[in-house]
Amino acid sequence: MKIGALQEIKPGEARVALTPDSATQIQKLGHECFVQSGAGVAAGFNDETYANAGVTVVKDAAALIDAVDVVIKVREPELEEVQRLKKGQTLISFFWPAQNEEMLAAARDQGATAIAMDMVPRISRAQKMDALSSMANIAGYRAVIEAGNNFGRFFTGQVTAAGKVPPARVLIVGAGVAGLAAIGTSTSLGAITMAFDVRPEVAEQIESMGAEFVFLDFEETQDGAATGGYAAPSSPEFREKQLEKFRELAPDVDIVITTALIPGRPAPKLWTEDMVQMMKPGSVIVDLAAEKGGNCDLTVPDERLVTENGVIIIGYTDFPSRMATQSSTLYATNIRHMLHDLTPAKDGIINHNMEDDVIRGATVTHEGAITFPPPPPKVKAIAAKPKEKVKELTPEEKRANEVAAFKAQTRNQVILLAVGSALVLSVGLVAPEAFMRNFIIFVLAVFVGFQVIWKVSHSLHTPLMAVTNAISSIIIVGALLQIGSSSMLITLLAALALLMAAVNIFGGFMVTRRMLAMFQKS
Repeated sequence: MKIGALQEIKPGEARVALTPDSATQIQKLGHECFVQSGAGVAAGFNDETYANAGVTVVKDAAALIDAVDVVIKVREPELEEVQRLKKGQTLISFFWPAQNEEMLAAARDQGATAIAMDMVPRISRAQKMDALSSMANIAGYRAVIEAGNNFGRFFTGQVTAAGKVPPARVLIVGAGVAGLAAIGTSTSLGAITMAFDVRPEVAEQIESMGAEFVFLDFEETQDGAATGGYAAPSSPEFREKQLEKFRELAPDVDIVITTALIPGRPAPKLWTEDMVQMMKPGSVIVDLAAEKGGNCDLTVPDERLVTENGVIIIGYTDFPSRMATQSSTLYATNIRHMLHDLTPAKDGIINHNMEDDVIRGATVTHEGAITFPPPPPKVKAIAAKPKEKVKELTPEEKRANEVAAFKAQTRNQVILLAVGSALVLSVGLVAPEAFMRNFIIFVLAVFVGFQVIWKVSHSLHTPLMAVTNAISSIIIVGALLQIGSSSMLITLLAALALLMAAVNIFGGFMVTRRMLAMFQKS
């Protein structure tokens, strides 16, 4: 089959669906690759680079569509592009079928098969084709960079000769792929980072990345997660509690990054006008949902707005395109994996298997029919069960547990002492007086040593070496005093004690030396 990449016609779009590297991999599947002249220039791939990778460069869009069997692109197609498609051709791109009914009908009327990269089901097998996650990851990273470019201070706190600089306080609303990427970037830059999400199960992910999860003291009756791992719409009561929390945080935060989106719906309004007015002059809001209406009341798509109180609101809709080389590389890889699944025999022939969950889920028109929305996938991603909440004990329950533990420990100690006393008494009935005296000292030393060492925390192993070395030194002194005894048994025990204590001391010093060497610069 012939695979061809169109040049994007949306103003400002710099990405391309085919890179020289991805073309090399697609050719291994038996396909031929074509690209419209100039399609990759904005992303750093010129026509000569494509030609060197074995890609045929075609002068314009009309000629490319006429020459290929499969058309690939990034943005959802314009009507004129769809109307150029021929019967039996395949189009692979972002499509947003729920918002583009006219485009769906046009593709159906042309008899073309349309595969929407935004409809790839979120199951484990399809992660390699998940273009939404690929682009969201870049958008989250770029959002923090844009915020830093517009913010008038450091992200990290500093103490300099000229004075102390406090760290920036960043709030990230939504902990999906974009939100987690923004959290990672913000924390790596040294900012105090907080994050909120309606799904409580993501709290562990947020905290593992060094951010603080913003909890709401509200018990939501419905699950905050919808199909595919997205957030579900919240109840009005939950929304009011959420806005109340944001109003509490607004005066203190320096940067707000909103990422909340619900598929097929306008972006929820989470940062209201009064919250913007509460923020300090010079604060920055980056609205990643601007293309779908924005999470902030004052967001203007594709514009940078400065409010009367000096708050900067960034509503750019092309964050991935601002990193065109990286975005194109990841998106082209997603397309390559989709083509890999469409070419199972690697013989250059497309097999559009509508029984395959991934292919069926992403197909929105096929053989003259609209196939959107798709049926639920047969294989669903299994989400981890939320951890059960640990019940907080009352002071009375804590006290009862402490008393029970004390009684159990006391009982064990009494049993040990009783057994030890019986053993000493039985030995004393048959052993000489001198041996008995040394034996009692030995038993007491073992008991005291065990209690001292056993109580030391595992996190204090290095100080523990000093303690054990001190105990070993006492043992060596005692053994030297006893090694000249007239009793052969006592002399033997003293010699063994001397040997084992010496091994312990020298071994401890060797281990300590190796540990210290790990921290020395090479």
